[in-house]
Amino acid sequence: MKRSCDHKQSLVIAGVARGDITPPVGIYHRMWGAATHDVSTGVHRPLTATVLTLAPPDADASQAVKIAIAVDHCLLWTTEMQALLQRVSETASIDPQSLEVLFSHTHGAGLMGLERQALPGGERIAPYLDHLANVIAELIRDALAAAQPASITYGTGRCSLATHRDYWDSELQKYVCGYNPDGTVDDSVIVGRVSNAQGQTMATIVNYACHPTTLAWDNTLISPDYVGAMREVIEQATAAPCLFIQGASGDVGPREGFVGDVAVADRNGRQLGHAALSAILELPAPGTRFVYTGPVVSGATIGTWRYEPVSADQSSSAAIWRATECNIDLPLRSDLPRRDELLTEQAHWQAELDVATAAGDAHRAREARAMGERVTRRLTRVAHLPTNGRFPYRVKLWRAGDAIWIPLNGEHYNVLQTELRKRFPELILVIGTLVNGSDVWYLPDAESYGKGLYQEEASILARGSLEMLIDALEGSIRELIATPAETPSRTL
Repeated sequence: MKRSCDHKQSLVIAGVARGDITPPVGIYHRMWGAATHDVSTGVHRPLTATVLTLAPPDADASQAVKIAIAVDHCLLWTTEMQALLQRVSETASIDPQSLEVLFSHTHGAGLMGLERQALPGGERIAPYLDHLANVIAELIRDALAAAQPASITYGTGRCSLATHRDYWDSELQKYVCGYNPDGTVDDSVIVGRVSNAQGQTMATIVNYACHPTTLAWDNTLISPDYVGAMREVIEQATAAPCLFIQGASGDVGPREGFVGDVAVADRNGRQLGHAALSAILELPAPGTRFVYTGPVVSGATIGTWRYEPVSADQSSSAAIWRATECNIDLPLRSDLPRRDELLTEQAHWQAELDVATAAGDAHRAREARAMGERVTRRLTRVAHLPTNGRFPYRVKLWRAGDAIWIPLNGEHYNVLQTELRKRFPELILVIGTLVNGSDVWYLPDAESYGKGLYQEEASILARGSLEMLIDALEGSIRELIATPAETPSRTL
């Protein structure tokens, strides 16, 4: 029988800063092929950037600071992402290798691709990206200046907002991207409370896997989707910024989604917010554990518990700081289209759009615009691919005490986090996806290839790549938790 209840903790030097990054109304906004508008018409809720700087508790430690930047955007393409990282690192005088931009993946913020500058509202994209870089750089400076000894106490809650979204339409005899009532997902909500030495809450962390696709083609407002209302619930209760980290949600979305009603997004967000807040409120005071203290004889014999300071060994474990890099070359698909083929297809759909528009056929025009949007994105996917048939996938993991932080580029199927958490049930795994964008796009599991899914069409990697990555990440996690004498040498 257990005689104590312990929560995982990290002892760190932490700094926090929050800023508004809402684009101007009228900026290019359409990212859904089925949308009929091009520019935003208003703001549902402000977009924010939240910076959390983390460093080892030992002030003399030589390891580089880790800078997590939670940003209310869908993602940036490779060119725009690299430019942002360079601009931020130069302006803030920070090593770009320390920057981890964690996109919430909201589909209501607008698509900030420079290839859209000639479209309505597109002329505002480049100035906005410059502004975004400047705001993030300033927030990093503020967070570093405010950095102080802190602890992160972690917990796990549950929320049913996320549902499986690969649905078999028996009438069409094909898979569509929508709520699948027979599917299963990881409903865990990983939370963290960042507290200073005085026990005051500096920030909270929410790590949850669910595509922010409540709002879709009928929405014309700039919006953080459900993430905005989720933060509001938590921040009103804690009086501290909430940093959201999108989990492995490639095949996961809200049950009610693809709508234009912002009230639905707010309802989804409150559902997650209350689930996360419940888990946060359950956390003990920093540096404590719940311990059985023995019986008290009353009308019944009562077993009593109380909070006590953690042991010296637990404090030492919470102070461990290690970093490693997982390097694996993943195979590209052999059937990726060539650029010239895509340009021809793009011209075809533009011609179809012109004909439909001239004929006043709104339904046909909408479909032609949607197909043209698909081709535009496929052009972006193949623009930066290696020529040797392999993609060099890199993950910079770090251990902060009892937690492993795993920032991943791309959109991974939910099985990645369910499998890793199954292999390491004793650990807190903070799994972030769409980190510094999505150079590899979707990573479906092997069984999902060949079904005609959108996620497979959007993927650049061959079947089995996700499973290869999961195994490689397992090796890196084992390296981080091994004692120095046990640390394996690995070549991937």
